[in-house]
Amino acid sequence: MDFQEFLQFVPKVLDVRLPAFDAHIKMAPLERSQSLKQIDFSDKNPRVAAVMMLFYPKNEITHLVLIVRNSYKGVHSAQIGFPGGKYEIDDENFAYTALRETHEEVGIHPDKIQILKPFTQLYIPPSNFIVHPFLGISKDELVFVLQPSEVADIIELPLSIFLSDSIVVETKVPTSYSVESSVPAFKIENHIVWGATAMMLNELKEVLKEVLYS
Repeated sequence: MDFQEFLQFVPKVLDVRLPAFDAHIKMAPLERSQSLKQIDFSDKNPRVAAVMMLFYPKNEITHLVLIVRNSYKGVHSAQIGFPGGKYEIDDENFAYTALRETHEEVGIHPDKIQILKPFTQLYIPPSNFIVHPFLGISKDELVFVLQPSEVADIIELPLSIFLSDSIVVETKVPTSYSVESSVPAFKIENHIVWGATAMMLNELKEVLKEVLYS
């Protein structure tokens, strides 16, 4: 979709009710379904993070940026995600965290990003994080500068491909619940995107479909 056309729909995005659980559950591993229905963080003392779901023009076409994380000893090693990271005590709020981390990880200055709205927070049991996603846009063509210690690569995903049902697949992956589980996922440029990122992507996708196609 042409980026200028996309911008015309932005005001409608602000008014859409977030589908939250209804969207998350569609891309959740089966083992997580019950925990999503009965979330209680009171005894878990989770860490907090924020991520940026950033749309921008590339050759005048609307794109969404995702990052490929480096391999490391951790539950999110080499996974696909949004730019973002851990909330720090000096951060003004979660939106500030998302902007700061996006700047650190992919080199996009906060001045270039307009935050449109927060999306539904999501608890991630394996890492004990609550993640706060924010929808943002940049009206400029972007030059990404990757933080090599955190980011191995980026994926510049055209909006038209993101909205296609053809990228939704069922696959088998090792999870914290099982040696091998069948999970719903997005197949994006030969990458399998599942778990929390897929759940957040699905809420974003449902909101955009409601705005663009209704």
